[in-house]
Amino acid sequence: MQRGEIGRYEITNAGGEPVRAFVPAPLPPDPSLVLEGSMQRTLEAATLALGRLDAVSTLLPDEAFFLYSYVRKEAVLSSQIEGTQSSLSDLLRFELDDAPGVPFEDVVEVSNYVAALEQGMRRLEEGFPLCNRLIREMHEVLLSRGRGSGKSPGDFRRSQNWIGGTRPGNAAFVPPPHTAVPDCMAALERFFHVTDGLPVLIRAGLAHVQFETIHPFLDGNGRVGRLLIALMLCDAGVLRQPLLYLSLYLKQRRGEYYDLLNHVRRTGDWEAWIAFFLEGVRTTAEGAVATSHRLVEMFAADRAETERRAGRRAGSVLRVHDALKQRPILSLTDVSAHTTLSFPTAASAMQFLVDQGIARELTGRSRNRLFVYDRYLSVLAEGTEAP
Repeated sequence: MQRGEIGRYEITNAGGEPVRAFVPAPLPPDPSLVLEGSMQRTLEAATLALGRLDAVSTLLPDEAFFLYSYVRKEAVLSSQIEGTQSSLSDLLRFELDDAPGVPFEDVVEVSNYVAALEQGMRRLEEGFPLCNRLIREMHEVLLSRGRGSGKSPGDFRRSQNWIGGTRPGNAAFVPPPHTAVPDCMAALERFFHVTDGLPVLIRAGLAHVQFETIHPFLDGNGRVGRLLIALMLCDAGVLRQPLLYLSLYLKQRRGEYYDLLNHVRRTGDWEAWIAFFLEGVRTTAEGAVATSHRLVEMFAADRAETERRAGRRAGSVLRVHDALKQRPILSLTDVSAHTTLSFPTAASAMQFLVDQGIARELTGRSRNRLFVYDRYLSVLAEGTEAP
């Protein structure tokens, strides 16, 4: 539906020149969304896929290992959209204090994303409401180290920003003046908690566009805006764990994504965006469920083969295998600690997994070696190849 521009323009001075900054109207859209026909079917398909994703824990012997790795995959993808070059392997090695040759600021940025999500989820679990204070807390963690740390972490901006171009005057989009940001974000916060009959998936899609349009921070807006989707779904109880991440979908369709954001702002055609968003939810949720099935089958096959070949050593080897399921890159010291096996026993069991082609040594060193569960990491890393 063409509603016209979803806000108004204010003339503001930025960089010594007058620019037209866009101030969005509060949500929900007026007139209301048209959720009929094909849109209703798309919503139902996305909701069904999301329900299957929420039930994925019933398929997994340990939900925690999947969440651990899946969150890190999302962190890599979301940061790649912003231009980092880090891989999933880089991040996992960085977390073990072993990431030679990796651009430090890139991998720190990805690590910060994981920490920001964990901060948001911890606060929700403590009963803290989804609100601007929580968003600012997450932003503070996101920009706590490395690139962006000098751009007011945890504070709404106090100067004009812009998207695209070399200055506000030739930008592709100029968000609201900084003086309008507090009111815009207060209105968005109210939208988080208003009961208006809109399905939570629709609300999350609307809130994401609104947040990106307000662009309330000097840096990190895209990453926080993508985190907001998962947080809203968890806060509403639709997901028990933050397992829905759209960054791969948005990375693969980046041009269409940005075009639709601008299209909504210019025309008020929220339905076009919502259709795109719901398709992303469906395909992403279905992909995550398929990945969980593949991992369960792979773990079972590797375990069965290990039991068949290891003989009397099977007990210690399987404990090392379990440790690699929880953390696909580990040192022998970590393996020994996780399994409570002696270092020589852990090393012998790991060598058995290497000989079977399940694990691989990464460093080529004779000491302080790292081992990777190769096929597991390959499955997780699909789509995260640096752009």
